[in-house]
Amino acid sequence: MEDKKVLIVDDQNGIRILLMEVFSSEGYNTFQAPNGKVALEIVNNDKPDLVLLDMKIPGMDGLEILKHIKEIDPDIKVIMMTAYGELDMIKEATDFGALMHFTKPFDIDEMRVAVNMQLRNSAANKCS
Repeated sequence: MEDKKVLIVDDQNGIRILLMEVFSSEGYNTFQAPNGKVALEIVNNDKPDLVLLDMKIPGMDGLEILKHIKEIDPDIKVIMMTAYGELDMIKEATDFGALMHFTKPFDIDEMRVAVNMQLRNSAANKCS
């Protein structure tokens, strides 16, 4: 199985560092972006398998970034992260192809399990 790539998009440096440590230790290649512009450059250049995307980012918001990611590659899996119950935005994100969402502060183990499940399922599907 080739190395899976995870992109973490969040304007909070601490969250990016925490998630990068968690997913690097799981054996994934990790990338980070503090904003939409950097995130979309990474999506174009490095083709991540999964994106952890914060809903509230200055400049381009999470929904806008999600739409661009899906235009670039509809197969990239996206999990949204929200600070509080932005239910209308969460529904919209799901309509645009987000798989699920985590509300901050999230349980890091739950997120790790969800990411592993998504990436290992996609690997299993490609092998069959």
